[in-house]
Amino acid sequence: MHYFEVKNGIMYCEDVPLTLIAEEVGTPAYVYSRRTLERHFRAFDESFSGIDHLVCYSVKANSNLAVLKLFSDMGSGFDIVSGGELYRVLKAGGESGKVVYAGTGKTREEIEAAVKAGILMFSIESVQELGEIDRVAAAMGKRTPIALRINPDVDPGTHPYITTGMRRNKFGIDISIALDVYRSTKALSHVEPVGVTCHIGSQLTEMSPFVDSLCRLKGLVGLLRDEGFNIRYLDLGGGLGITYSDEQPPHPTEYAEALKQEVAGLNVTLVFEPGRVIVGNAAVLLVRVLYTKDAPEKHFVICDGGMNDLIRPSLYGAYHEIRAVTPRGGEKIKADLVGPICESADFLAKDRLMPDFASGDLIAVMSAGAYGFSMASNYNSRPRPPEILVDGSKYRIIRRRETYDDLIAHEVV
Repeated sequence: MHYFEVKNGIMYCEDVPLTLIAEEVGTPAYVYSRRTLERHFRAFDESFSGIDHLVCYSVKANSNLAVLKLFSDMGSGFDIVSGGELYRVLKAGGESGKVVYAGTGKTREEIEAAVKAGILMFSIESVQELGEIDRVAAAMGKRTPIALRINPDVDPGTHPYITTGMRRNKFGIDISIALDVYRSTKALSHVEPVGVTCHIGSQLTEMSPFVDSLCRLKGLVGLLRDEGFNIRYLDLGGGLGITYSDEQPPHPTEYAEALKQEVAGLNVTLVFEPGRVIVGNAAVLLVRVLYTKDAPEKHFVICDGGMNDLIRPSLYGAYHEIRAVTPRGGEKIKADLVGPICESADFLAKDRLMPDFASGDLIAVMSAGAYGFSMASNYNSRPRPPEILVDGSKYRIIRRRETYDDLIAHEVV
């Protein structure tokens, strides 16, 4: 559920009309609902009440400091994949002891920063990375907690670009060699194996891939304990999907009940890394129609938001619902909603039935909270849009719109 709804002929975010934000802040703009963010976090976290668990919000989904601060205040930990994300988490007041660090290409500087901060654990993605973390920790006079990220070779049934748990993917350590890699840590004096981690992909809409991967991990945990490893954490990653169109993903309570049954008696703290399921439907990209255009085989609606603002449709062929901010009714037409970028791949919706928009109309591109602004760019030298957080009847700008001066601030002639 989210708090974007039409009232008195205008779409509101909570108690603020989107027309007001467009008038005062301009378009394009990302608009977030605080009430939705809080509701979705609680829905996920409370589903696992009664068992030891830690929710580590996946920063890559949406890394705005205000969003991170909101989740930190609610007790969240954080899943990070870069030194920059660690920096953001600490600046937002996040607890370093609730941070798990994944990612295949951690640099020495990034490892040093995480060891110094005292994170909960590194998710190890390769044998060479394991050795590098041990060397860095040794040079710092530290012993740092780690978990191997296991690649269980489970097909999550999602888009190939966001599949991460199969043998052809770059992520993790194949489950067939995992026990030997854990054994090798006994010769390393500056890493401490404390857990097992796994993340098989994003936007999963079925329970079976989660359960299949968990069953494979349970066997590994048992073998490790038999050999004296003190495995305290089982990190099951994220990936629970949301509804963009007609998907029917499991509710967090359904997800939780299935996993609770599988881990009964395992005596571990479960760690989760939800991102999209919390922030995805908590935001819209607000754009304005500039022109409409009829071509021999197409009708185009040209707006002021483009693939640099929201790249998911161009990159993944992702679906985002298109809604009129001030719906007028009438017949829908088939059209492409496109932007100003000089690329044929610049579209927000393609061959889609949508309202018969006219120049000046406002459009809400729905479900834009995850991998929206965080993947935005300055392509075509376009300043990135602002981010707005609505809280009841008020809103505040949590990232200002970039200027042309911002575009060249770090360049030298």
